[in-house]
Amino acid sequence: MNKEHILKKNLDFQRIIKKNKPYKYKEYILYVERNDSDDYHFGFSVGKKIGKAVVRNKIKRQLKHIVSKKDYQKGFNCIIIVNNNILNKSFHEMEIDLHLILERLNLTKEKRDE
Repeated sequence: MNKEHILKKNLDFQRIIKKNKPYKYKEYILYVERNDSDDYHFGFSVGKKIGKAVVRNKIKRQLKHIVSKKDYQKGFNCIIIVNNNILNKSFHEMEIDLHLILERLNLTKEKRDE
C-alpha cells in the first residue's frame, strides 16, 4: 500500500470518528467518510490491549497488505479498528472478513469480467 493512501494525523482520525457512524463486523469497526477528492485513504488503529508493539505492528502490516490487494473507488476516507478477537484469526480469515465488509460498504470497484 502506498504511503499516500494512509491516514496518519490524529486530527483526521478524530474528525472521521466523531462525524461518522461505525460499521461493525466481527472483530472490525470501520468508520467511512465520503468526500469529493480524487483519492482514497485508509487509517489503521490497533489498541494496546491487543498486545505488545511487535504484535500490533504485525497486525497493521497484515491489514495494509490485505487492503492493498483490491482496487477502490475514489472519494473516501476509512478508518479500520480491530479488537482482541483478531488474535484468534488466521491471515486468510482476516482477509475474507475484511474484503467482505469493504464490499458491503461499496468501497471496492466493480469486478471486471476477463
